[in-house]
Amino acid sequence: MQFHKLIATSLGVGYLPVAPGTWGALFAFGLTCLFHYNGYLSNPLLIVLIIVFTLLGTLASHKLKDEWGKDPSITVIDEVVGYWITLVFVPFHLYTFIAAFILFRIFDIWKPLFIRKLEELPYGFGVMADDLLAGIYANICLQVIVFYFLSQWI
Repeated sequence: MQFHKLIATSLGVGYLPVAPGTWGALFAFGLTCLFHYNGYLSNPLLIVLIIVFTLLGTLASHKLKDEWGKDPSITVIDEVVGYWITLVFVPFHLYTFIAAFILFRIFDIWKPLFIRKLEELPYGFGVMADDLLAGIYANICLQVIVFYFLSQWI
């Protein structure tokens, strides 16, 4: 059970007080910067991380549902994965990392365009799915921003 808690809370980040979802996205931002500035960040790596941690996060959320409830705020692995989705096929640069953080949090908090509906999915899927879709929407917006506004600086 401890393994599931480590996954769900992103190594304990979800236990931080006040706005754990923001802390989760900041954790993903930090990991992304660490990977990038050490030369490890690539789209294939992001895609593998997204797949692996979506599966682990779904399983952990399902296993912890009886103890923690359906979508507890301390579960932040969904924010980590959602942030990474925002960056897929976007040029890796500090500007895009920051823009991805802002856009992802906007979509994750406001939950427009059917995002909130995905929370109703069973077996831990709902915990992950709403943030996956928020990441997709944020990615689309970021692609447009990069194409029209940031391409001259990146």
